[in-house]
Amino acid sequence: MKKLFFALAIGLSTSLLWAQRTLAEDTKVITNHTLNTGSSQWAYTAETGTQPVWDSQGKSIANLHYTYYTRDGIKDRKNRPLVISFNGGPGSASVWMHLAYTGPRVLNIDDEGYPVQPYGFSHNPHTILDIADIVYVNPVNTGYSRTIPEDGPEVDRKKFFGVNADIAYLAEWLNTFVQRHQRWESPKYLIGESYGTTRVSGLAYALQNNQWMYLNGVILVSPTELGIEREGPVEVANRIPYFAAAAWYHKQLDAKYQSMKLTDFLDEVESFSINQLLPVLVRGGFASVEEKSALADKMHQYTAVDAQVYLQHNLEVPFPYFWKELLREEGYTVGRLDSRYLGLDKKEAGDAPDYAAELTSWLHSFTPAINAYMHQELNWKTDVKYNMFGPVNPWDRSNDQTGAQLRQAMAQNPYLHVMFQSGYFDGATTYFNAKYSMWQLDPSGKMKERISFKGYESGHMMYLRRVDLKSANDDIRAFIKASSSQGRPAKYSLMP
Repeated sequence: MKKLFFALAIGLSTSLLWAQRTLAEDTKVITNHTLNTGSSQWAYTAETGTQPVWDSQGKSIANLHYTYYTRDGIKDRKNRPLVISFNGGPGSASVWMHLAYTGPRVLNIDDEGYPVQPYGFSHNPHTILDIADIVYVNPVNTGYSRTIPEDGPEVDRKKFFGVNADIAYLAEWLNTFVQRHQRWESPKYLIGESYGTTRVSGLAYALQNNQWMYLNGVILVSPTELGIEREGPVEVANRIPYFAAAAWYHKQLDAKYQSMKLTDFLDEVESFSINQLLPVLVRGGFASVEEKSALADKMHQYTAVDAQVYLQHNLEVPFPYFWKELLREEGYTVGRLDSRYLGLDKKEAGDAPDYAAELTSWLHSFTPAINAYMHQELNWKTDVKYNMFGPVNPWDRSNDQTGAQLRQAMAQNPYLHVMFQSGYFDGATTYFNAKYSMWQLDPSGKMKERISFKGYESGHMMYLRRVDLKSANDDIRAFIKASSSQGRPAKYSLMP
C-alpha cells in the first residue's frame, strides 16, 4: 500500500507540474548534450528558462523565455563571442533560426527545405556553436514568453508592442542576462531575421547608449526597410530584380537569360532597374508612350509577365499580383516569403494567392519539432502553448529610425561591423531592397568597409536549403573572425 501511495503521489506531482498554464517566474532547466558533426564530436550545455522584464519600480511585468547554449571545455569565455538571436514578425518566436539555422539541432527536412515525416530534428553539423555561444530570445507573447498578467486592462501594451518600446525593454533585459551569465567581457553579436533586423538595428544603438554595452557585429537576415525611405518610383523599381529571380528559378525565361548564371543575370536586371526604369518612373504620366512600351517589353523579357500587364498597371505590378500571375497558365501560385514554393488556388483568376504556400509548409515541419525539442530534449515541462506567432497587434510602427540608429552606433563604435544576408527568391524582404538599405545605411560611404552583403539561391529563410545552411553559417564564422578586435584599439586614425 505504501508503494502504491508513493507511486500515486509521484504521478500526481508530475501531473500538477504539467498542469500549469502560466510560467514560473525566473526559473531555468539545465541539460547536457553532445553534438556529432560527422567529423568531430563535442559536448555543450543548454540552459532554457525565464527571466523577468521589470518596470521602473522593480515589478515583474513580463517573463521572457530564452535558450542559452555554451560549448563545454572553454576555460576562459572572455574572448569567446556571444551571439544574441532574435526572429521577427513582429510576434514571431525564436524557433526559426533556433531550430533551422545556427543552433546545435536542425529540422528533419529535405535538401530544399520541404517537410518530411517523421517530424523531428537531428544534429546540425553547421552550427556556429563551435566558435560562439548563442542565446535565443523570445520577445513578449512569442514562444513561451508572456506578459504579467497575460491579458486584461492591467497589461500596458505600450510598454511592449511597438518599434521603440520593443527595443527599450529588450535592451534592459539583455543587460540583466549578460550580467547574470558573466558575459560583459565577451565580444557580442546581434543577429535578427526579418522584423528582427529592425529590432537588432535599434538594439545596437540602445545597448551602446543606454546600457553602455558595445558590440562587435550585427547580422541582418532577410532585412526589413529599417525606416529607410524608398516610397514611390524607387520602391517600384526595386521590385523587378526579385521578379526576375523568381521567373529564372521557375524557368519561365527565354534561353538567352535562362542559360545565364543567376547572379550574372541579376546584375543585368539591377542595372536596368536603376539606370533605365527608375528615370522613367520618376517622370510618371509625362513619360512617352514609346518609352513605357519599350520598358514593358524589357520587363516582360526579364520577368515573364506580359508587357501588356505592365502597361495596364502603369509599370507598377503589385507583389500579390505577381505571385498569382507568374505561373497562372501552369495552374500554380508562388510563395511570398520564398517563391520556390507552389500553391494551389480555388480559381486561376484573381489578383492574389489564396494562401501563403511557403508559410504553411514551414509550420508543417517547425511546429511539431519545436514542441518535441523543448519538452523531450531540453526537459522544459509546461502546458503553456508555444506561440509560433503571438498576439502583439496593434504594433506601433511610428518613428522607425532603426537604420539611422544602426549607422550612429557604427560611427560611435569603430569595432562594429554589419552583414546583410538575403535569399534571391524572397518576395517579402527582397534581396535588392536589402542591397538598397545597405547602400543607404551610411550615405557618406566612410564605413562601407565594415558593411557586407551575402546572397543565397533560396528564400526568406535561406538556411532551409541544405547547401545554404552550410554557406550561410560559414559566412557568419568569417564575419565574426573579420570583426574580431584582435587587440586593436577602438579608434579612428588619420594614419593609413
